[in-house]
Amino acid sequence: MADALQNYIDGKWVDAADGSRFDVFDPSTAEVIATAPDSKSEDVERAVAAARRTFDEGTWWPGTPARERGRILLNAADIVSRELEPLARMESLDSGKTIVEARDDMEGVAHIFEYLAGWATKIDGDAQHLSSDAMFMVWKEPVGVVAGITPWNYPLMQAAQKLAAALAAGCTFVLKPPEQTPLTCLELPKILEEAGLPAGVLHVVTGYGETAGAPLVASPMVDKVTFTGSKEVGKIIMREASETLKRVTLELGGKSPNIVFADTDLEAAFEGSCNGVFWNQGEICSAGTRVFVEDGIYDDALNAFAEITGKVRLGDPSSEDTTMGPLVSQEQQDRVRRYLEIGEREARLAVQGILPTDPRLAKGYFVPPTIFADVDNSATIAREEIFGPVMSVIPFSSVEYLVAMANDTEYGLSAAVWTNDIKKAMMTARAIRAGVVWINDTQSAPPEMPWGGYKQSGIGRELGKEGVEDFLEHKVVYLNLS
Repeated sequence: MADALQNYIDGKWVDAADGSRFDVFDPSTAEVIATAPDSKSEDVERAVAAARRTFDEGTWWPGTPARERGRILLNAADIVSRELEPLARMESLDSGKTIVEARDDMEGVAHIFEYLAGWATKIDGDAQHLSSDAMFMVWKEPVGVVAGITPWNYPLMQAAQKLAAALAAGCTFVLKPPEQTPLTCLELPKILEEAGLPAGVLHVVTGYGETAGAPLVASPMVDKVTFTGSKEVGKIIMREASETLKRVTLELGGKSPNIVFADTDLEAAFEGSCNGVFWNQGEICSAGTRVFVEDGIYDDALNAFAEITGKVRLGDPSSEDTTMGPLVSQEQQDRVRRYLEIGEREARLAVQGILPTDPRLAKGYFVPPTIFADVDNSATIAREEIFGPVMSVIPFSSVEYLVAMANDTEYGLSAAVWTNDIKKAMMTARAIRAGVVWINDTQSAPPEMPWGGYKQSGIGRELGKEGVEDFLEHKVVYLNLS
């Protein structure tokens, strides 16, 4: 890993045009581990122009055989698998997630490249005879130049799932990684160069949202923006994209219900409920932070949650024994701490974990896992996305009341239902307005499965067949046969 990172534009590693840089921090110690280009409009315009030129004038990439596009993505999957350990350690150092979780993420990245490689040769159209003297054909073509703006909670995975789908469809791509965690995203050009991707197809430009992301969204040479992040930024992107009527895919926030019925496997449900909030330090858009527990098992659930929370070990994310690392930044730590103060005024603090005692980690951005009990569904901590290891436990007595509470949110990304009654499970899943509903599980997101939300959790879908379709335009060709 280099101390001074660079942008990747048109097949070359370059600094920002004005030479400016920003610091990248280790969240566990608050120490600077690298610097990256603080890119501005000039850098973005250069990257977009190269991507536009490659798409419009280059015959190799948009017109390359689908089989070859798929082969490049398969090669990328093999390279990620080969480099899994160094990539995982880089991701852990940069984001604060534990090394165990980072390894799982890298396995997921390899699987994403492998799965989406297969779709390159499965993009098909349609044809229909209208009469003996007329027919039409539907051709599916790449949407063009894609701008990808990705989040810091799953840096390489989120970039890979956008990029691989776009490349499978035949698009060119400009990636703006998160300024907090750019390290592994800047490994993508190296991986794909080795895999056989030609220069000009992928470009990576680091910088802040206001000065690098905004000109990327505004550029008239960009055909589509795919973004994962906060609802607030998603709305800004949607407004700006409307100026040029760009296509958009927005994967935004959530305040997901996690529902525990009394007739479930309680041990699995209690463990899964905690995992659904505490995995990745709670920095998960689909985290099941509103935990609805049926009255008859409410006290048992709180006792179990307390026991599980007591086993969480905060510490150095590079240690194999650590089960929760720091939050990604000082800003995020401050945000979550504010919600903890609000929670203590709104509900009963049931349990809180222990901060690490290692003096090396004293300045790290740690927040202990925290559970609030007897939470009202109208409370701030039950309505706003906290993005940290904070659980709100809410009792319920009837399914009808439960469904009303679960749906009483501006979000609709995901939900989890824990019950051994399959009829109840399916009826509850049908009633909840969310893009993903897990039954007796939580947070599973295989690349074969489309991902996205209802309401203010986003627009469009990633992964699965639908994720590739979102990078395609449909062209109708009418043929007069008379």
